[in-house]
Amino acid sequence: MNKLNEILQELGISKVKLAKYLGVSRQMIYNYLELESLNKWPKEKKILLLKLLGIDDGSDKALGKIKITSEYIMEVESRLNQSIKDTLEIDNISDIKRLKKEEQQLFSDLTYIIKDKITDDYKHEENIAALTYIYHILQSIDNVNEVKYFLAYISKTTGFTNPNEFKFNEDKQFTFEGIVHSAITLYTSGGASKSRVIESHARFVQEIEQKNEEKLTRTQQLNFVKIQALRELGYTELNRENSAEVIEKIAEIQSRKV
Repeated sequence: MNKLNEILQELGISKVKLAKYLGVSRQMIYNYLELESLNKWPKEKKILLLKLLGIDDGSDKALGKIKITSEYIMEVESRLNQSIKDTLEIDNISDIKRLKKEEQQLFSDLTYIIKDKITDDYKHEENIAALTYIYHILQSIDNVNEVKYFLAYISKTTGFTNPNEFKFNEDKQFTFEGIVHSAITLYTSGGASKSRVIESHARFVQEIEQKNEEKLTRTQQLNFVKIQALRELGYTELNRENSAEVIEKIAEIQSRKV
């Protein structure tokens, strides 16, 4: 399973996209990836995954032989995007019915608030931006524990949750809340030095830009070659019909640089 996780990471396949492709929830993807073997997966989901990775015989032994090249990445990306595009995204009501009553109520409340915010003409732009950030938070919540700690902090400071309640790692959450409270107090009191705030924010921007640059370097290089290949072939997008031709052109472009 470690090998599979490495392959998915190398390919840049997000849990959200993989969940859409397999027709399951994102949490189910995490559950699948925590299993000790791909053979523990539901048979139909295993076959779908192997098909996505270009393994048609249904055997997971070929995972160890996969070599991540730009051509292979493009092949998988083409299959993934086309499959998601062809799949009708219909809410699975049966999944909701299996939830506990209070969980169904939470789902209903979230849906109502989101709809209310999106349809609010007065603060439409602000609401769309805020909901986009919330979507980003939900995408990262399983990988960044501090996201959960901060959500708990907001819930406590707005009076929805007891300040002495700790649903996550109590020691880390306790420390995080204390530090954040100090920072918020300094912010609301206006006692922070303007020059230090400017310096701190500049470091904040620099660190994020550096991380993003490192993370996107490979993707940017691949996208550049892909765009060049599409342009030379006279296409505007990569799809099932032209994928083989585009991949061949990508290999040709890369060989020019050797």
